[in-house]
Amino acid sequence: MSLAQRVFLIWVFSLVFLVMLVLKLDGKIDWNWFLVFLPVWTFDTILLLMLCVKMAGRCKPGHDPRNGEQNLKKRLWYVMALLLKLAFCSTLCARLEDLAKMSFSFVCIPLWTLLTGAMVELGISVFRGRRE
Repeated sequence: MSLAQRVFLIWVFSLVFLVMLVLKLDGKIDWNWFLVFLPVWTFDTILLLMLCVKMAGRCKPGHDPRNGEQNLKKRLWYVMALLLKLAFCSTLCARLEDLAKMSFSFVCIPLWTLLTGAMVELGISVFRGRRE
């Protein structure tokens, strides 16, 4: 998928999600919160499938293993980050629909874990760049 296609896909899914969110918060639609977050989950599913296909491509016989371990760790982190984002969105929707009686502090644990991991990855990439 080219860069222009990815940008367009991000733009479309974000726009649809924001329109549905504004309509839900204004009270114009009385949909379930899980339906409002459907564009986010659709986009995340597409990303997860693309990551799995790229990771599976590493298993074929003619694959060049240069810088393979770092690349695999980075892709595994991307999958983990995507799963943490999905966990946050699903617990948030469950809390907003009153399906789970938990405080918002517990709902935000996957988000905090995701942000902490992103800061660690950013710090590692910055300091690795200075060393080289």
